[in-house]
Amino acid sequence: MSDDAFALDIKGLHKRFDKPAVDNLDLRVKQGEFYALLGPNGAGKTTILRMVAGLLPPDAGEISVCGIDTRFDPVGAKSQVAWVSDEPMVYDRLTPLEYLRFIAGLWHVPAEDARLRAYQLLDWLELTQQANSYCGGFSKGMLQKVALAGALIHDPRLIILDEPLTGLDAGSARQVKNVLKEKVSQGVTIVMTTHILEVAERMAERIGVIAKGRLIAEGTLAELQVQAGRSGSSLEDVFLDLVGQGEPQVLEQTAA
Repeated sequence: MSDDAFALDIKGLHKRFDKPAVDNLDLRVKQGEFYALLGPNGAGKTTILRMVAGLLPPDAGEISVCGIDTRFDPVGAKSQVAWVSDEPMVYDRLTPLEYLRFIAGLWHVPAEDARLRAYQLLDWLELTQQANSYCGGFSKGMLQKVALAGALIHDPRLIILDEPLTGLDAGSARQVKNVLKEKVSQGVTIVMTTHILEVAERMAERIGVIAKGRLIAEGTLAELQVQAGRSGSSLEDVFLDLVGQGEPQVLEQTAA
């Protein structure tokens, strides 16, 4: 498969803090793929995603986003990426519409395109009735949806999600998942971390398992079952076997 078939191409990625957080990581995600990155707390998942999004410099290695090498064209690479963390950062004194116009302006999205996209995103996420209300009074679930809309306003080709469903009620989680499915159907690539394994099992086409900064297993659920020697088992059982854990301590058992 040619390099331009990959939305994300990572080679030999390293990042160290007091100890290695990411250790010689190679990872490839195809265009239009929904990819889940799983691992126990402290495995390096968020560090990887922050480096991909351009929020953290790697110590060594290469990251290519939609064929753009982040070392030589970091701004071009960032223009292809949307980043959504588990803690939404939205300006309290702006309404969702004002926030989306502001973010669109940062990306130099033409005003009319920004207006149309903003209303479409608010409609998708069922925020139309709150479009002109200040974000300061919103619940975390509503703020997370506004943050997701802001991340999508410049029409990115790669969406990076770090625990996007944390703290959402069932209705909000469903709306977010529906938007993500729609984006994948349009050819957008999604890389997501989650501790809600049922979400990864249902939504991801391929799954990567990270432990101690290394990719220790990768593939479809069926392929991971073979690697773990657990044919027909749930992703939870496969995951725990692959990372060598006993009883789960940080994993949620049911999807939001």
